[in-house]
Amino acid sequence: MSPAPTLSAPDQHKRVSAQSNPGFLERLGETAGGTVVGVGLFFLSIYVLFTNEGRALQTASSLNEGLSQVVSLRPFSSLDLQNNNRLVHLSSQLRTSQPLHDPNYGVAVQAVKLKRQVEMHQWVEYRESKDYQENGETKTETTYTYNTEWKSELVNSRHFDEEIGHQNPSAMAVESVTVVAPEVRVGPFRLSEGLVEQINNFQTLSLRDFSPFHLAPYLSIDDDYFYHTQFPRRPEVGDVRVRFSFAGLSGETSPLGRAQTVSVVAMQREEQLIPFRTKSGDTLEILYLEELSAEDVFMKELQYNSMKTWGLRAAGWALMFLSIQLTMRIIYTLVDWVPVLRELVSVGLKIFALSVSCSLSLLTIGAGWLFYRPFLAAALGALALLPMFLARSQLPAKKND
Repeated sequence: MSPAPTLSAPDQHKRVSAQSNPGFLERLGETAGGTVVGVGLFFLSIYVLFTNEGRALQTASSLNEGLSQVVSLRPFSSLDLQNNNRLVHLSSQLRTSQPLHDPNYGVAVQAVKLKRQVEMHQWVEYRESKDYQENGETKTETTYTYNTEWKSELVNSRHFDEEIGHQNPSAMAVESVTVVAPEVRVGPFRLSEGLVEQINNFQTLSLRDFSPFHLAPYLSIDDDYFYHTQFPRRPEVGDVRVRFSFAGLSGETSPLGRAQTVSVVAMQREEQLIPFRTKSGDTLEILYLEELSAEDVFMKELQYNSMKTWGLRAAGWALMFLSIQLTMRIIYTLVDWVPVLRELVSVGLKIFALSVSCSLSLLTIGAGWLFYRPFLAAALGALALLPMFLARSQLPAKKND
């Protein structure tokens, strides 16, 4: 391991590269490539906007179907086989049979998950570039700065502009890992893997009361980290530190607090909770890390579905806006040698892309409604045309008067 030096000045250097300015035909070729990408993004945006309407409708139908069929169970109810293959709701505390251990550090926690996060002190390279014109060329000045930082991923120093004096180890002495309890229960039921995956409320394990007598001689503790060095405040490149976190407390008498209460909606099969397949084609396998009624669970899911629908609509519009800009960029390239005209065309193309993308996005969403919800779309269309028909029917009467 090489020590991380203390520098009075930033550890950095600069490098300048030059490139001749591209000619008109080269710029036109680059723009043509952007046009091809723009056409691809355009069709992708239509796909996202159109299918999003069907996904939203299917999810909402599945949730409403689930809400109409769900059976709420009491927190301390016993196993009732009459509910087999039915959608059930239960709010109760998590239970696991035994604590999760990491014998290398003497850590034991009664929880659903125990995560060991490893970081290594490594060299990190930062780049900052700026372009400028000189003698008919485009020059790029890049400033490379090197710092030592704690990183959870290996930083490959072979890709540095200046590797000498900034070499990182090729591997970590310890690997990050997440241990999951083999069996997790809520009330009389065993949770499926899909439900266990949703328990991710990780909290850092405090080492304030950890006994130093259990430590290996090469370890030290500082600020809830295990350090593989006796000098945690003066780390060297290659030193490792480890932090533990846990999710889903499940012990009845844990010094870390009470067992986590969860609310689950899934299908009962014997003593296991598994995914429930709806007639609409979705699966319901829901877990919230709080005590909620069945109505509250489905209300939250419907709200999330609405937010996701609007988020995908915005993403689809953004893709369409970008695609139209890329497609029309060739017009800007044809006039970019005239400064005043170039600026006017640039503003005009942005306004054009904004207008067309808004109109086409609304049309695509409308087409999605017409395809997935034809009766509702027809009713809304009739309602929208009703004022026009009413106004038209009044015209002859006014003329006669």
